[in-house]
Amino acid sequence: MSVIERKVMSVVVFRIDRRSGVATYLQIVRQVEQALRMGALEEGDKLPTAAQVAAATKVNPNTTLKAYRELERAGLAEVRQGAGTFITRTLAEPGPGGPDWPLRTTLNEWLHQARDEGLGREDVQALFRASFEAAYPAAPES
Repeated sequence: MSVIERKVMSVVVFRIDRRSGVATYLQIVRQVEQALRMGALEEGDKLPTAAQVAAATKVNPNTTLKAYRELERAGLAEVRQGAGTFITRTLAEPGPGGPDWPLRTTLNEWLHQARDEGLGREDVQALFRASFEAAYPAAPES
């Protein structure tokens, strides 16, 4: 395994929530997109193989292949026959957003405080969703 493969394997840890109501392949797509936005994945990085994702998440390898095809259709990845699937562009915004960005630091501190005060994952997610919806209300449907 190359250094790049080890880097991506440690950066991309797919977490599948079977109770979310979101299709598994879309969860994989969204997690790759999030890693691209956060700069954890960059152009040229190799994604784990479908077999590696299947072993780590207990999903069918075809589900991962469907996700990778969706990423390819979106222009975010390309399949190189015999070599794997590679990131073709980033979604990271230049400037703010890096690991030392004050907002990220504050959010990380808040998350650690919530955990230290005994809030579980679901509690934190519910609190965040409620706060997010209050700050960013959905546009009314027309």
